[in-house]
This record gives sequence, C-alpha cells and structure tokens, in this order.
Amino acid sequence: MDFLGLRTLTVIKDTKEMVKKDFNIDVEFDKDMNDPKVYKLWQEGKTCGIFQFESQGMKNFMQELKPDCLEDLIAGVSLYRPGPMDQIPRYVRGKQTGKYEYTHPSLEPILNVTYGCMVYQEQVMQIVRDLAGYSLGRADLVRRAMGKKKLDVMAQEREVFIHGQVDEQGNVIVPGCVRNGIDEESANKIFDEMAEFAKYAFNKSHAACYAVVSYQTAYLKAYYPSEFMAAMLNSYLGNLDKVPVYIEECKALNISILKPDINISELKFTVDNGNIRFGLGSVKNVGTSPVDTIIKERNENGKYKNFTDFCERIADKAVNKKCVESLIKAGAFDEFEQTRSTLLASFETIIDTIQSTKKKGLEGQFSMFDLGSNNSENNIDDIKYSFEEKEEFSERELLSQEKEMLGIYLSGHPLSKLKEEIERQTNISTRDLMAIDNKMNRENEDSINEIELRSQYESNLKFKDGQEVKFAGIINSVKKKFTKNNRIMAFVSIEDLYGQAEIIVFENAYLAAKDSLIEENIVLVKGRLSIRDEEKTTIIANEIKNFGVQKRKVLNINITNLDEPTKKKLRGALKYFTGEMNNIAVEAQEGENTLNCGAIYCTDKILEVFKEIVGKENVNLKELEIN
Repeated sequence: MDFLGLRTLTVIKDTKEMVKKDFNIDVEFDKDMNDPKVYKLWQEGKTCGIFQFESQGMKNFMQELKPDCLEDLIAGVSLYRPGPMDQIPRYVRGKQTGKYEYTHPSLEPILNVTYGCMVYQEQVMQIVRDLAGYSLGRADLVRRAMGKKKLDVMAQEREVFIHGQVDEQGNVIVPGCVRNGIDEESANKIFDEMAEFAKYAFNKSHAACYAVVSYQTAYLKAYYPSEFMAAMLNSYLGNLDKVPVYIEECKALNISILKPDINISELKFTVDNGNIRFGLGSVKNVGTSPVDTIIKERNENGKYKNFTDFCERIADKAVNKKCVESLIKAGAFDEFEQTRSTLLASFETIIDTIQSTKKKGLEGQFSMFDLGSNNSENNIDDIKYSFEEKEEFSERELLSQEKEMLGIYLSGHPLSKLKEEIERQTNISTRDLMAIDNKMNRENEDSINEIELRSQYESNLKFKDGQEVKFAGIINSVKKKFTKNNRIMAFVSIEDLYGQAEIIVFENAYLAAKDSLIEENIVLVKGRLSIRDEEKTTIIANEIKNFGVQKRKVLNINITNLDEPTKKKLRGALKYFTGEMNNIAVEAQEGENTLNCGAIYCTDKILEVFKEIVGKENVNLKELEIN
C-alpha cells in the first residue's frame, strides 16, 4: 500500500486507541460492511478524511451513485481514473435504473455485478477466457499487452480472440469468439472496448483492499467523529497544508478546535468533551522533551495553580524561556488571570527571580520572602513576583501570535468576516488548487503511460493551465529574488480560509504592488494558473491590490527636529530591519510633508530600538484604513 494508505492505517489505529480510552470500547467493524449510517456519508458528499474519496470529483460521483454496498465502493475506486471514468455515467444509470446495457448477451454473467460496465482487469481476463476460450496464463498476457499498448501483440491477439488459433496439425488451441457462437462484428467491438479500457484498468483485488480501508475510515467518522478527526490532524503534524481543510471539516461537524491548555493538553491532539484539544507538542519552539517534562510534573504533583506556580515547578527542568514564551503566545496559560501581553512582559523577570532564589538556596542563603511563612500561598506569590500589567493585544494581534506558534489561525481567522465577499470577488481557492494537484498526482499502475494519464486528467479538470483566475487571502511571507538579468521578482505565500498558495510575482507586477506586499495584508490577486507536471500548481500574478476596506499598520517617525547624526542612525536602522519578512509600512514626517519609506520587519523590541534612536515622542505606530 502507498504512503497515503499507510497514513490511513495509522489513523485507524490511533482512532481505535482513543475510542478505547474515551469509551472503553474495542471498535469492531461490522463484518458485512452494509451499515446505512456509514454509506450516508458518501450519499451526502461528506467524505472529507475518508481514504480515496476526498476529492470533489469523487464526492460528486458518489452523490450521484448513492452507494449502499461495498461493491459500489470497489467500483468507485476503480472507475475514478482516466479511461474507466468514461464509464461512470453508464454505471450510475445502471445502478439507479436497474437496466444494464451489454454489447453482447454473453457478457452479462461477467459484467452484471458492475451494471454492464467494464471496471476491473479481472473482467478483461474473464471475457477472453469465457468468450474466446483463452487459458488463464494467456488471458493475463493479453491484459498486460493491452495495458502497455503493445500494438503488434494486440493485433495478433485480436485475430485469435475473434477467430481462434489452431496448431500445424489443425488442433484448436484457442476456439475464438466465432466458434463459440459470437458474431464477428460484436467480437470486434468487444475487443476494442477491452483495449481502450485496459490501458488504465484497476485490478479488483487492489480496489477491494482500498474500499475496505475506505469503509473503515467512514465507519469511524460516522460513529466516533471527534476521535477520528483528532487522529487525522495528528497524522498531518509537521505538514500544515492539509490541517486547515480538516479544521474546516471539524467546524462542519460542530467539533470545536480548542487552543492548547497547560493543564489539559497532551503531546498531540486529543478529544476533550467531544471537541478536539490542541497538543502542546504542536506549538512552535516547544518540542517533545519539554512537553514530556511539563506533563510528567502535572501528573505527579497536580495541575498548575497559576503562572508562577508553573514557572517554579519547571524552573530547574528542560523548559527554557523560548518555550515558555511560545506557550504564552499560543494561549496555553489563558485560564490564568493575566493577559497574554502581561505574561509576555513579565515572564523573563519571574523566571530570573526563581532561578536566582534557587541559586541562593543552594548556597545556604535565604531571601526576605522566606520569613513570610504565615502568609497563604497566594499571598506569597503576590509578594514574590510583580507582573508588569499590560492592556491585552488586539484580536488581530492575538490571532497573529496563534498563527505564528500553531501554524494556523485557531480562535478565529482574519478572513472569516470577509468570506462571502471573497467568494463573490474570486473564482479559485486553495481547495481548488489542492484538487488540481491531487488529480495530477493520483497514484497509477506501472502500466499507465504517465504523460497520457496527466493529459487525461487535465482534460477533466475545471481549471486549465494558463487560465485567468482571481484569488484572495492574507499574506504570510514575501520572498524577494533577483533573476539572472538582475530583475526583481517575488514568491508570495498567501493564505485563504482553507490553506496556502504560492504566488509568483515578476518585476512589473511587483513594482506596481510593492506597497501592498506586506505581511498580514489582505490582498486580491489577478493572474493566471501555472499547472505543470511534478510541480505544485501556482498562480502567476498580473495584479495584486488590497482587498476591500482594511486597516494596515504604519510606523510614523517624525524627523522634523532631528539632527543629521540621528537621521543617519535612523536610515541605518531602517535599512537593517528591511528584509524578506516586512510587516509594517514606514513613513517619515517632516513638518507638513510625509515621505513613504517602504516597509520593515517590526516587533515590540524593534519598536523600542527606534524610540531610543529618535525619541519616544517621535514614534507613532498607527493603523490606517485602506480602500
């Protein structure tokens, strides 16, 4: 089985383990595989996460077919491929009406299980055996010749299939269709159908294995959706392309994705009262070893009572400041009283105080706080530590921090309120881009001609190479490059509600759009699709502009009263902090005149650098409304 199949088997195993833990149930799939509740997922197109049935085209096929038995799933896996997919309308019609079409009545015993359609390689072999009298070995040789399009062999076998074969003594080796009572015209037509079909045909045993695994994933999704989706998310840790799709599916299933919690989260995604809790191990800069330490301490000595209790208990363990900072930004301490902004401003001082106190203790010293033994534990905490109280970050900043630490927008999404307007103004999303890549890269047998396979698939795609498209999303990164001809270009990563897309921006489009190419800016891209073999589908931009009405951060620096040495330092700082990850526009204010100075990468600490250079009173970080 391929990598995707192995991943799916892991998901099944992990789901069963979670069900065992949550419900003390050993999952046993129904032996007949005919549960109506399970097939309802296919009938309603709710197959996100179901092995082999996730693509939109496959969803459409299943909604038309209304499968209600394993045989339909086996056929579905086999038919949704170049070549056999031409049989899909006929198969659906046969399933719905019960009226089957046969090129010749002799085909009925072979094709009735698939409503008169050739679906499997085994059917090709059975046709040449039953209609023309081939041996099993020779039937397999015909199948291979058809699959590899060996024209000389096929021309020879056509004659044998229709008229048979005799040896030098006149003994019949292969009777042929005509000897068996099938007219020559029908025999020719049957051979043509087999030859066309066999180019891409699946063997049934292969498809049956896939269908069984598909049914098992659907069964788990139908009966244990939270556990199943948690296992799916865990299977894609480290590969965030698919995670937003499954997050959206969780929302459709009314399953909330809960942010990490220092007192609840485990290493991976887990089920929490029917919802899914983010794992601590998925937080950037944290890692497995610190998480194991945090969870072990929690299990042995109880939940963390507050932030300072957490810091005290992990101070001499493998949990560094970077790890704590990341957990704060991810929202892991939100259950405690302090805001994230307060914790970020205070945590280093608190950890330093703890480490200093412990060091003095090791040296046989004690601090003045040790004398306060009559105070309650909470009062001791109040005396020991002082928090630098800060007003909480804006919603946009909190979401940005979550995105930085978790790889996804968890508590919300900057584009959520714009969803309807984006759908109105665009004609492609990352869902469509993923669907194109999935179809272009679908697994195929060795016998399939790769070029023809891709050509066939592309002819069935909604989108074509070079097609004009409109795409909207929020900028994650802008990477500027220079070509061999010293012309500037950029690779822009833009995220919509379902995933990320790469936008290629050449010089003319870049120069026209450079003021909009700022991290976390929401933009509308007009361009053309680039669909290439073995490459991820991209969009080549013709135009990029700000999407609708939005606010953009601008750093305004008043240089009116600055002397020349200070201005020189300022110019140096602006140059130093300009790079590939710019996120804030900069303007210089001199009297009544405002000069656009491009954009820089800016954090709270970098902002302090500019305040030190030009004076706090000359720095103003503001938000401007953009049309």
